[in-house]
Amino acid sequence: MNVAAPHTAICPTLDTEVLTVLAGTTRPPTGREVARLTGRTSHGGVLDVLNRLTEHGLVDRQEAGRAFLFTLNHEHLAAPAVDVLAGMRTELFERIRGAVGAWEITPIHMSVFGSTARGDGNTRSDIDLFIVRPSIVGQDDGRWRTQVDELAGQIQRWTGNHAAIAEASADELTSLHGTQPPIVSELRSDAIVLSGPEIEFLLEGS
Repeated sequence: MNVAAPHTAICPTLDTEVLTVLAGTTRPPTGREVARLTGRTSHGGVLDVLNRLTEHGLVDRQEAGRAFLFTLNHEHLAAPAVDVLAGMRTELFERIRGAVGAWEITPIHMSVFGSTARGDGNTRSDIDLFIVRPSIVGQDDGRWRTQVDELAGQIQRWTGNHAAIAEASADELTSLHGTQPPIVSELRSDAIVLSGPEIEFLLEGS
């Protein structure tokens, strides 16, 4: 899965890029704004797509002075499919939360970081996870290792990407806070918490 644009696994076209932009906007953008959000330097092709989607009724267009504003028509029969494509990254996070919620040994903290959290990777990017396990649970505890390994396998099945899992015990957070390895700065800048408290709270409280 392209972690920056998961929808390209199914439909790697400009039409899908435009639709995912519209699905994720909170206010109607102009054609130029849609082009900018898709990363296109020329908005001509984007306008062609918007006009075609308007003809199909999937996109609504309204005049705003000398420009047009565009919105996704959520009542259209195809709109649920667009929402699924636009929500693939969020769906991944929800699946991980659901899997961890069923663990026999509950982690103190779990977050996704790196390119998946930033949304700037590609199909070769790892799905980076940081897990804090309870101090009374050893790294080689059979029950712990089984659930962590199962999650790694699930993530690869869900996405096609390797799950790179970094973990520490609650007691080891003090060392991380003191030595400040690169992963700490990454977590502070990128981490999206999936379970437990914010990483900053854990580090400062260690």
